[in-house]
Amino acid sequence: MATPTPRDSENGSPDGSHPAVRDPSPSSVHRWRRRLADEREEAKVYRDLATRRTGEERQILLSLAEAEERHAAHWARLLGDDAGRVRRGAARMRLLAFLARRFGSVFVLALAQRAETRSPYRSDADATAAMAADERVHEEVVRGLAARGRARVSGTFRAAVFGANDGLVSNLALVLGVIGGGASPSTVLLTGLAGLLSGALSMGAGEYVSVRSQRELLAASAPDVRDAHTVLRELDVDANELALVYRARGVAPEEAHRRAAAVLRSDDPTFSPLANGPGEDDGYDVVGTGVGAALSSFTFFASGAAVPVLPFLFGLNGAPALIAAGFLVGLALLLTGATVGVLSGGPPLRRGLRQLAIGAGAAATTYGLGLLVGAAVG
Repeated sequence: MATPTPRDSENGSPDGSHPAVRDPSPSSVHRWRRRLADEREEAKVYRDLATRRTGEERQILLSLAEAEERHAAHWARLLGDDAGRVRRGAARMRLLAFLARRFGSVFVLALAQRAETRSPYRSDADATAAMAADERVHEEVVRGLAARGRARVSGTFRAAVFGANDGLVSNLALVLGVIGGGASPSTVLLTGLAGLLSGALSMGAGEYVSVRSQRELLAASAPDVRDAHTVLRELDVDANELALVYRARGVAPEEAHRRAAAVLRSDDPTFSPLANGPGEDDGYDVVGTGVGAALSSFTFFASGAAVPVLPFLFGLNGAPALIAAGFLVGLALLLTGATVGVLSGGPPLRRGLRQLAIGAGAAATTYGLGLLVGAAVG
């Protein structure tokens, strides 16, 4: 009886997941090589990301890398002597690896989440059921890690995206409105610059007030823990009014009494609702600082608002200036929409096109109104 080759043992005999492939076709060898290269690149991504993390996140990323290396070993065993030289992974995986090495940001995790979502193993007859299951679990693990990263940047990032889009759309609409009304090129330029400065200042001030107000509301909801331990010792165990705290936060009466009784038995203030407010998060600041949000909003609004003014600053007038401004703003809207899509785990192209459609609709409406007003006062 012949001794099974590594290719035989991995592809069929030990787990019975699918029959052994003793003489693979050239197309199978090509596909296995591509899978091997992609898994190696993906393992590099997770290991590079792990170098920029500490504690639990680092261990999770290293575990993901080890799983991808196991998958790579599967394809290497299938290939045997056909493995050939080490190939490069797909372009998207090489891009992920590059970004992970250079930045290690939440964008990489969001892209990795999409990569895990598109895993081909569920329909690949040469991948084991365990590998397909791994990839499905990896999708959720990376989704959780990406969510942590989004939580860290959500406050400032929200202000940045909102500011950039508002600057792009509002200033383009303003410029087109005065052009439709028949304003001179110098008036168009002055109006655009005034809209840039006033809008950026307004956005920055509004964002600062908004974030400060939100922080004050959250502070008002935070528990006062100064006397939590003393209060627990003095509570009447039979009356158990501690349960009212849970019920006030929406917990069902039976569950509220169960939790309150457990707290009283432990006499540990750290488990008390007096020491833990409703909706406690996992330690990440999802609001951001008022100054940080204001500066981000000001900067990105000004950057966005400058785009439709650039052609006029460089001396273009009339139709050429309009075409150039529309093209630049359209490109910027596609970029910001795609960025939001990447971070949110959605399709970047669809999000970019949505942003473009919204901006084009607002600009066209304002230009039409400018024509009407210009005709009426002319």
